[in-house]
Amino acid sequence: MSGGESIDKNLLQTFVPVNALTGDHLDRLLDYQEVRHYSAGDVLFERGEQDNSTVYLLSGRVQLEDADGNTEMLHAGGMESWHPLDHYQPRRTTARAVDEVSVVRFDNFRLDTILSWDQSAGYVILDINTNEAYRDDRDWMIKLLKSRLFYRVPPGNILEIFRRLKPRRCREGEVVIEQGDEADCCYIIKEGMCEVSIRAEGAAEAMSVAMLEQGQWFGEEALLSGKPRNATVTMATDGILMRLDRDDFDELLREPVVTTLAPAEARRRVEEDGAKWLDVRTPDEYEQAHLQGATNMPLNVLRLKSRMLDPGRSYIACCDTGRRSASAAFLLQNAGLDVYVLEGGLQTGDEDLQDLLDS
Repeated sequence: MSGGESIDKNLLQTFVPVNALTGDHLDRLLDYQEVRHYSAGDVLFERGEQDNSTVYLLSGRVQLEDADGNTEMLHAGGMESWHPLDHYQPRRTTARAVDEVSVVRFDNFRLDTILSWDQSAGYVILDINTNEAYRDDRDWMIKLLKSRLFYRVPPGNILEIFRRLKPRRCREGEVVIEQGDEADCCYIIKEGMCEVSIRAEGAAEAMSVAMLEQGQWFGEEALLSGKPRNATVTMATDGILMRLDRDDFDELLREPVVTTLAPAEARRRVEEDGAKWLDVRTPDEYEQAHLQGATNMPLNVLRLKSRMLDPGRSYIACCDTGRRSASAAFLLQNAGLDVYVLEGGLQTGDEDLQDLLDS
């Protein structure tokens, strides 16, 4: 076995559910890929192993063998290879290379986090584009959603950030934050441009190092580190800044509160109390395997389809790891629906759910 190289983005886009990611988020996922090579006879993973990885076959053939000795042969390029190998934790099968094999691996939680962020951002962008109250703010809001800082924010909190921002009108030449000051907030540029300058130790004057434009953050590094400001930011033009206070910033970096249900309790609520499974994965993932009776409502289209849900019924959101489900539950709860999250997600292959899985 060997590793250390990377694969082309076009190849990555053939895999489910990676193919659902938009450009910026797909690029981010590429930063975390791990390509491995195996020789004939090598074991990729063993039955019962819990490696918390999503594995796609790039080349060669792999044989999967279950506890009863049943085998399945998978070929790179075939439809089966578009989906992850044995997508359960712990593994249900042992995977062995039949000939020279290469695979790409992703950490399960990281992959589902990026999927959750990508699809939640799609939900928010749709809300921004259809809500008349955002008509004059759409450009900077959508640019802001592409900021890398936003990856630190749990997806369910994205809309809440926009609700907590406070506008501040500034004049050209006005100093907004000063190097060495304590941090009590951060800013987003709604209109205008800002100049960033740094004064090196012992220097008489500060040196200009960057210009910031609409949709960009500044001041967040000091909030994250707890250290004094490391630069001075001055208005290069007249403009409007959106301020987010420290307390709001700290709160929004924490996960929103949702209620999880263990598989046995979730199943009981469906069978005895009339709750409904709500599968928030992509249609391709749903088609490969889903719980009987589950409604497929991908996270990125919740904004359009949530009106189809019955406010008098309880729903149990499910996905691979629970990450996307948590985002969906929070968004739907804000819409007045009673939604819970399946603990651990479908990838765990919990015994209480095995006979409910259709594939």
